[in-house]
Amino acid sequence: MMTPRLLLVALAMALSAAPAFAGATLDAIRRTGYVRCAVSVGVAHMSQPDSNGRWQGFDTEICRAMAIAVFGDPERIRFVPTTAQTRFTALQSGEADVLSRTTALSLTRDSTLGLSITVAHFYTGQGFLVQRSIGARRAVDLNGATVCGTQGSIIERNIEDWARANNLRLTTIAFDTPPNVRAAFLAGRCDAISDDMINLSANRLSAPDPNALVLLPDLIQKEMHGVLVRNGDSEWATLTRWAVFALIQAEEFGLTRANVEEARRTSTDPQIRRFLGVSENVGQGFGVSANFAYDIIRHLGNYGEIFDRTAGAGGLGMDRGPNRLWTQGGLMISWLWQ
Repeated sequence: MMTPRLLLVALAMALSAAPAFAGATLDAIRRTGYVRCAVSVGVAHMSQPDSNGRWQGFDTEICRAMAIAVFGDPERIRFVPTTAQTRFTALQSGEADVLSRTTALSLTRDSTLGLSITVAHFYTGQGFLVQRSIGARRAVDLNGATVCGTQGSIIERNIEDWARANNLRLTTIAFDTPPNVRAAFLAGRCDAISDDMINLSANRLSAPDPNALVLLPDLIQKEMHGVLVRNGDSEWATLTRWAVFALIQAEEFGLTRANVEEARRTSTDPQIRRFLGVSENVGQGFGVSANFAYDIIRHLGNYGEIFDRTAGAGGLGMDRGPNRLWTQGGLMISWLWQ
């Protein structure tokens, strides 16, 4: 039988084993009145201020989904522009609450930075953008070429690994931000840019003559982008995950920004009623309202709508590819809303 003294010791040990700041991020967000989201510096249709100074793009919409989950308001957000060198320190230092930007998810980033990956929200790969004038049709045609990339990213290592594996000689030049990479490429300092297909598509689209540039068909590495938070706050991590899942599940249900209001009033489907917070409080487990998913879709639309207006036909012109729903042969799938 445990004595009162041993019981107190065991209780103290149990409390000390739990993170002292569990839930602290969400509490701090509610005190300040907004979510601080680390994004990339000016990647077209991913995270870039428009002419009115309002941030637009796929990554910024993901951030707004989290603000809506907490406050019901997509404008309760502050964007923290970061480079490849500052993105993780902004999150580690507390300057940002969450990171959603063109950042490849990897083993070292999940295990050595004190950060947690909560969900993947974009599947892509690393490739090459070249000047049409050099005549390259495949990546292997770049033997002897000079390739520009971004400092502090996985890009350089991937180029080196791929070149070594294929017995190719490449010279890499690294710059601190994607705009500087693009400027060097357009100025003729390198024959090609290597990056994820999002950045490459943005670079081609923003060039003075997009037709003078060619996206090569080969991918030299897979990439998944997603959401990162600081370790030790499971409540906030859970919220960010389910804010993204809400976008994906809404598309699977056929819920859009245009029809979600009517669906909430009239649907008899028990799964949809649960999802929209009509019959159950699905947000109770991580401290948000029952209708958080409804609010997200009402303001932003579903995952497919966001993709289409940013990365797809309304933006970068990318094919959805693996970012299609699992029911359509893609990789986008939500956990069960039960």
